Amino acid sequence: MRTGLLLAGLVLIVGGVAAWFGAFQYTHEKEVAKIGSLSATVEQDKTVPQWVGAAAVLVGVVLVAVGARRS
Repeated sequence: MRTGLLLAGLVLIVGGVAAWFGAFQYTHEKEVAKIGSLSATVEQDKTVPQWVGAAAVLVGVVLVAVGARRS
């Protein structure tokens, strides 16, 4: 269990730091017009918000601390 907590914490810390610096992007497709059976869509590239990265780092630090304290 201890190793699992440490590993999960480290993965969250690394992923959170990457998200903080904008390394994760996703595509959002939005329908802008629809006339009958014809529709027009727009694809927007978005990045994961920085607060998600900060939250992941915080949870990762907590998991590493709990894993390090367990004996």
